[in-house]
Amino acid sequence: MATDRKGEAEPTRREYLKYGGAVVAGGLLAGCTDGSGSETTPDSGASSTDTETATDPTTTVSMSPVGDVTFDAAPEDVFTVFPQYADMAVALGRGDAVNSVYVPEMSGTTLNHYTHHLDGVSFDWEGLYDPLSGGLSKEKLYALDSDVHLADPAWASTQTNWDETDVTEIAEQVAPWFGNFYSGTRASPPEGYDDYEYYTLWDLFGKVAQVFDEQARYEALADVHADLVSTIQSDLPPKSERPTVVRATLAADGSQFYSYHLNKPGYWLADTRPLGANDAFAEQDWSGLWGTVDYEAMLEADPDVFLHLWGMTPSYSMIETRKRLEDHEVGSQLSAVQNDRVVPAGMRYQGPIMNLFQIEMGAKQLYPDLFGEWPRYEDGEHYPDIPADEQLFDRQRVANIVGGEV
Repeated sequence: MATDRKGEAEPTRREYLKYGGAVVAGGLLAGCTDGSGSETTPDSGASSTDTETATDPTTTVSMSPVGDVTFDAAPEDVFTVFPQYADMAVALGRGDAVNSVYVPEMSGTTLNHYTHHLDGVSFDWEGLYDPLSGGLSKEKLYALDSDVHLADPAWASTQTNWDETDVTEIAEQVAPWFGNFYSGTRASPPEGYDDYEYYTLWDLFGKVAQVFDEQARYEALADVHADLVSTIQSDLPPKSERPTVVRATLAADGSQFYSYHLNKPGYWLADTRPLGANDAFAEQDWSGLWGTVDYEAMLEADPDVFLHLWGMTPSYSMIETRKRLEDHEVGSQLSAVQNDRVVPAGMRYQGPIMNLFQIEMGAKQLYPDLFGEWPRYEDGEHYPDIPADEQLFDRQRVANIVGGEV
């Protein structure tokens, strides 16, 4: 992909990225993927007239459903849709490269509720473009002129007024796509992506780290994550002694619940699955890992703990949620309500920083006798202060890694 184009001037950095994306797009819609991972290599076979091109390192990264994408430098302008990718950029010390994110105030505020505890780390979300406000806009992608689109081309092809031709056009004319959406729930991709592969959150993060040539940061953070999960899982009680749990959101009108599974595959469950709790709705075969539940069904399940998804975001009020449940004839009978175990959960669109905090949060909410009590959370506050001897991962270590002290 780095070979010269005869009769043309050497590509600029931006042109090089576009050219790489165009080559990828040629095999994209046929489901072209390569499991070879990534490598960093100089161009070979160059003549004495293109020495500069020959000595510039290039990075080739492979991910389904994109295939191989080649970069000659770390992207400086980065388009994201879902905030897990913005989180990844922040974790790699590249948060200032992000030019867009879904509902910036919600996504940015929530991420900063966590980074508040990481010295020198924050996400400057104000003024960022919301890529889903009014629908995904091809014209806006041209205007942003990003170096990479951290979004799934298969997902993009399903958006209103989009098809495979539009996806290919953006890859060729602006910058390559690099994202994987359907691993979130292990859902089936759209037609034409038969070779689609699924990844864990941390596998996906590792691939994004290769795009930025930040493997050392990734590996160091992955070690923190592995230690956190190992610490928790080594102390978990037998399954029969673990609490029954729901992860759900009370509908805006208070009439029903949107409930999610806890332990199934998919990176949307990257914070609950390691905790191994008993899913109160484990037998429900919901499409996409979630379904609607009424009060009677919730009472029949009667979970020990109610994790209210989005409870740490500015989109929901935990005070209002608890009050609605307490005032409801059926909701007030729930054991979790009566025992004050309706607690905030984070965001399912989590990247590595959110994931570390949300795993710790869940461990304390579900197993307070083992990992320390979860402090009371008030609406709008940052992630609560946890006593140093009750923290399940080292904040300063994470801050140092993000800051480049690997």
